[in-house]
Amino acid sequence: MEVGMDNDARLLALSRAFSPSAPIDQRSLFSGRISQLMDVMNAVAQKGQHAILFGERGVGKTSLARVISTISQGSETTVASVNCDPTTTFDSLWRKIAREIPIATSKGGIGFTAGTSHQVSSLANHLPETVTPDDIRHLFSRLRKILIVIDEFDRITDGETSTLMADTVKTLSDHAVDTTLLLVGVADSVEVLISEHQSVERALIQIRMPRMSRVELNDIVEGGLKKANMTISVEARQKIAALSQGLPHYTHLLAQNAAQRAAITGRSEVNAADVRAAIDNALAKAQQSTIGIYHKATNSPRENLYPQVLLACAMAEQDNLGYFAAVDIRAPLSKIMGKAYDIPAFSQHLNAFCDPGRGPVLQRTGSARRYRFRFINPLLQPYVLMNGIKRQLIKETDIPV
Repeated sequence: MEVGMDNDARLLALSRAFSPSAPIDQRSLFSGRISQLMDVMNAVAQKGQHAILFGERGVGKTSLARVISTISQGSETTVASVNCDPTTTFDSLWRKIAREIPIATSKGGIGFTAGTSHQVSSLANHLPETVTPDDIRHLFSRLRKILIVIDEFDRITDGETSTLMADTVKTLSDHAVDTTLLLVGVADSVEVLISEHQSVERALIQIRMPRMSRVELNDIVEGGLKKANMTISVEARQKIAALSQGLPHYTHLLAQNAAQRAAITGRSEVNAADVRAAIDNALAKAQQSTIGIYHKATNSPRENLYPQVLLACAMAEQDNLGYFAAVDIRAPLSKIMGKAYDIPAFSQHLNAFCDPGRGPVLQRTGSARRYRFRFINPLLQPYVLMNGIKRQLIKETDIPV
């Protein structure tokens, strides 16, 4: 971008540089995740190798799958991408996949001077009435390199489908068929996503997507701003990373809103005040489902600690899977309230957050006195933090950088 870029051009560049609402499909907009990207690409490059991509909701799994699809399409690989839902069965899944794969056929005319006609149909026309894993193996062994991305695999509720998919992975691998399956789903482990996973461990590369690091989040911000010939102060950049909690959606949203505010006022550097304004804008534009979940969890006809305890949960130190213990809530809640609080004062609130009456918004695991908790929807956590700032329960500086 040129130094003399006018505001209209700058605002247009910002709208293109950040993608808070849709998964990213361009490598130039996708920051970090080099390890995960290479693991999947290695699987795509090898016959008989497949991959499963899993992790929390909102950490960028679909964006990574789309970037891989874009890269693969440029290497003479046919790519088919489909999404699952609770009604998906083994048969319906493969018919959906087959519709995405074009097949060219040639038909010769009658007579010596007749030409040859070429027709394009879908692979769905070649599936048998009842589809089995061996049918898939037989059909795809006759085709050139194909990458099949199956997203939202966790939404499959039929146990038989999960088992048959494991069988399909195994038979494609055993026969070195040049087709790669990339399964993508929300889960803590492979066991949750696919049955009989142990029987296909050799053929299935397991790739966990953690939340993004601060370095990766900073790369998103600085890379996007660079496209609009803009910069950002260290303080503003740190605030965006802290509020995002490792979730790229909020990094894109806050960076875009903050940068647009700066651009509208004729500035090329984003500052902390721009980020503060972006928080209000992000809360105002939050999905109604998120707003409703928060209201249900914290609303009460009488004065209560529910908003403060939920905010303390959002501020609590977490492990690699997003879990925290009751003891981790003491310090942030005491800071929010301005006086010491111990576990008995908020244990009932934690239990209520795990019940349908208030959501549930938290997931509980473990046993009594050793319970651990985490947000069921990780995207609620940054919303709670930003809402706490807006309500002046905390300051931006209270969130660890």
